[in-house]
Amino acid sequence: MAQAVAARADHLSRVYGKDLAEVRALDDVSIDFYAGEFTAVMGPSGSGKSTLMHCLAALDYATDGQVYVGDTELTGLDDKRLTGLRRDRIGFVFQAYNLVPTLSAEENILLPLAIAGRKPEPVWFDTVIDAVDLRDRLRHRPNEMSGGQQQRVACARALMSRPAIVFADEPTGNLDSQSTAEVLTFLRRCVDEFDQTIVMVTHDPLAAAYTDRVVFLDDGRVVAELRTPTAEGVLEQMKTLQSVPSAAPAPRQA
Repeated sequence: MAQAVAARADHLSRVYGKDLAEVRALDDVSIDFYAGEFTAVMGPSGSGKSTLMHCLAALDYATDGQVYVGDTELTGLDDKRLTGLRRDRIGFVFQAYNLVPTLSAEENILLPLAIAGRKPEPVWFDTVIDAVDLRDRLRHRPNEMSGGQQQRVACARALMSRPAIVFADEPTGNLDSQSTAEVLTFLRRCVDEFDQTIVMVTHDPLAAAYTDRVVFLDDGRVVAELRTPTAEGVLEQMKTLQSVPSAAPAPRQA
C-alpha cells in the first residue's frame, strides 16, 4: 500500500540574485516526505538543505516548480492563506528556540493558539506536556530553564496545534549531548506514538540515526538517501559527498 505524502517538492528550484550574482540554491528537486515518518535532510554546507525546508514550510518561495503540503499547492496561495496554512498545518522548531523571554513556558507553548484565538484541547495539552516532561516547569521563563528544556518547550509549542507536519531546522545545534538525546528521543516518540510527521535538517550523523530516512543534498540536488540509517552509514555517505565535486542527482523515490 502506497504511503500518504505529507509534503512534496515537484521540480523545485530556488534561485537568488541575477546574472553573475545568481546562486541556484535548489536545482530541479523532486522528493516526497511521507506521513508518519521522521526524515532527516543532510548535506555539505551550502547544499540547499535549509532552503528546501524553508520552501516546504512556506517560509520561502519557489522560483520554479511546485511545493505541496498534503494536497495543497503552496505556490498558488496568497499571503493570507499562506499565513493560515503555517498557523494551522505546519509546526516549526528552530535551533535558536525562538521563545518569548517574558512569557512562561506554558504561555510560550500556547502562544500560537492564543494568536489564532483558539483554546488548547485539554487531553492533548496534557499528553504533550507529559511527553516533554515539563509539567514542573510550566511557570518558569526561558532564562530559568536549561537549553534542552527550552528546546522541549519549542517542540511542545510546535505540536500543540496538531500540525500535519513539523519542520525542525538544526534543533539540537545549540545543545549538549544529554539535552540532544532528550530532544531527539522526544521527536522519535512523536512519530512512533502520536503518528506525527517530522522533517529535520541536521549535520549530525548521531541525530540522523534517530530517523527513519535520511535524504542527502549536494549542489542543490537530491543525490542519495538511506533507510533505517545508522550513524556510521550516514557518516560514510557524507564522506562520499565531500569527496565528489559534483554528484549526479538520484532518481525520485516514489
